[in-house]
Amino acid sequence: MNATKDLESKSIGSLLLQLSVPAVIGMLVNALYSVVDRIFIGRGVGSLALSGVAVTFPITNIIMAVGMLIGIGAASVVSIKLGQRKLEDAEHIVGNALLLTIILSLIITALGLIFLHPLLKVLGASPETMPYAKTFATLLLSGAVLQNVGFGLNPIIRSQGDAKTAMKTMLIGAILNTILNPVFIFIFKLGVAGSALATLISQAVCSVWVVYYLSSKSIIKLKRKYMRLHLNTIAEITSIGVSPFFMQVSASFVTIVINTSLVKYGGDLAVGAYSLVSSIAMLILMPAFGVNQGAQPIIGYNFGAKNAARVKKALLYSIIVNTCITAFGWLMVQLFPVPIIKIFNGEDTELIRLASNGLRLYLLAIFTVGAQSACINYFQSIGKALVSMVLSLLRQVIILIPLVLILPHYLALNGIWIAGSISDISAVVISAAMLVLELRKLKASSLALAEQG
Repeated sequence: MNATKDLESKSIGSLLLQLSVPAVIGMLVNALYSVVDRIFIGRGVGSLALSGVAVTFPITNIIMAVGMLIGIGAASVVSIKLGQRKLEDAEHIVGNALLLTIILSLIITALGLIFLHPLLKVLGASPETMPYAKTFATLLLSGAVLQNVGFGLNPIIRSQGDAKTAMKTMLIGAILNTILNPVFIFIFKLGVAGSALATLISQAVCSVWVVYYLSSKSIIKLKRKYMRLHLNTIAEITSIGVSPFFMQVSASFVTIVINTSLVKYGGDLAVGAYSLVSSIAMLILMPAFGVNQGAQPIIGYNFGAKNAARVKKALLYSIIVNTCITAFGWLMVQLFPVPIIKIFNGEDTELIRLASNGLRLYLLAIFTVGAQSACINYFQSIGKALVSMVLSLLRQVIILIPLVLILPHYLALNGIWIAGSISDISAVVISAAMLVLELRKLKASSLALAEQG
């Protein structure tokens, strides 16, 4: 139980560093899945293939949403249970999490394959991009279980304070994906199917590793006797996981709205350009999300242990570090948009023009997103799922979608790009206000506890 003792007593700065560095590396490596796919598809298959694969992103997001619903929800509950010294309850959570992940992933596979063609039309696939989109989506949907077991259960490993093992999981998958992508695309000439297969094989290996580790090596064990669904346990997991779940699902909905507008105002190439912009945004934000993952067990454990001072310190550190990370990313995209885009495709001048312009405008306020994500992570870590969900939806849905629908009427394609930046700024202001109110409540409760003591 050395890891849990660290959560209780080790200095917050060194503990956050210890937990965040592996998580940051892991999240960056995880981001490489889609980035590597796009680089090799853009260079090895072409711009239309890139646009076709971009159309399938909402499907990918929904598959991942299931993993996040169970994995992040279970991880938060496990951290709290460990802080309360309830080891058996934590193991019960793990068993239910695995079984629920498998069941929900199979449902997604069945529904997705049955309705794939009309779904891709709704997502914005044109006659030119449909073949690429259909091939890629069919393979990803077929392997949804393989993706989600590893992706969904890995946060549980981190929730015990074992960030290095969680990082290894992501490294295994990303390195394998980076090796297999060029082999399948350039040597075996499998096109977008090769990229999808590389991703599936890599994630399947991760899933096997995660199940093995949780069954034999972790503090809390994956045990067959706990692999029976219980409504109370499911409610505990999903009540917290619902926030990141809706965040991912909303990202799918937003992508549909954005893709529809992009096709209208910029054509298929604009959809491809947006896929590159979103890839780069993901690379910038993933380190911040890694810091959040490092902070999550610290906040969750100490909240469960009623140690308000450590909770607030972990939150403050995560906000500061996240802001530095996203500010650096903002600086890079503002100074070097064209060289960054050329990494993905150096030949299509129109794609480069569209994507570099979009990169600057859409990410104009990305430096604010790190702090906002830390606020969301705080509410999620202390079990306040509804607040976390609302703050998540603010940036991605509630503010962004109306702007995407309205601004292009006046600013054409630039209106879509600018909508993202306005949404980022608005969301961080509201999130900060909510956080201040919550911290006042935490201070009042800690004072009351001190008086009782």
